[in-house]
Amino acid sequence: MSEQQSPTEPNQAQISEDDSTHFGFRKVARSQKAGQVAEVFHSVAGKYDLMNDLMSMGIHRLWKRFTIEISGVRPGHRVLDIAGGTGDLTMKFSDLVGRDGQVVLADINASMLQVGRGRLMDRGYAGNIEYVQADAEHLPFPDNSFNAVSIAFGLRNVTDKDQALRDMTRVLKPGGKLLVLEFSKPTNPLLSKAYDVYSFNALPLMGQLIAGDSGSYQYLAESIRMHPDQDTLKSMMEAAGLVNCKYHNMTGGVVALHVGIKP
Repeated sequence: MSEQQSPTEPNQAQISEDDSTHFGFRKVARSQKAGQVAEVFHSVAGKYDLMNDLMSMGIHRLWKRFTIEISGVRPGHRVLDIAGGTGDLTMKFSDLVGRDGQVVLADINASMLQVGRGRLMDRGYAGNIEYVQADAEHLPFPDNSFNAVSIAFGLRNVTDKDQALRDMTRVLKPGGKLLVLEFSKPTNPLLSKAYDVYSFNALPLMGQLIAGDSGSYQYLAESIRMHPDQDTLKSMMEAAGLVNCKYHNMTGGVVALHVGIKP
């Protein structure tokens, strides 16, 4: 790659604080982040499930199972699965809501949405699932539409997290539940150090060997470090209008499930 700056990519010194956001450890113009995140997930879509299993040693399935258990989703409910990717949560929600319910798998990335649709259809899921390409900051759904909204490992990639949380709250029905499953901050200093070594060494190496893309997994590690910690995210959910907000640390705080209710 040439060191010459592209005219469409201002250098960091030219980006004002108000117009900038983080893309991993780098500052980029807010208008550019969504496109750069899209490139990451377009690159890894085909190997996404395999890499999830390898990176977490399969533990991501337990994190998602706990999310489903906490959701309180029942037959006949409408559920929105934002950043639903390859459909792990959508599949479970579909089983829970039954024929009279509906699950919307939404993702901003067309490649991930295509992989998710193909995977679910191959497994016989069809009747109660809708697929929508959507931006979490500007959801194309009416107010008070869903009994539950989930976003798993997607919020850290959103440019304006506060706006996204407000819009997720908007589309929830009163009494509906928002579930945010995301990488977070380990509670033990020794675990935190080991996690850093693993994240910044093993993840890019696995990404290169398995997906042929070390850069996307370097971004993954960096984006986790830039994501708000447990208490900060809880406060952001409260500011978005949710009540009874709380979080559940898993695997020593490597991952946390945040839950809030729309009053």
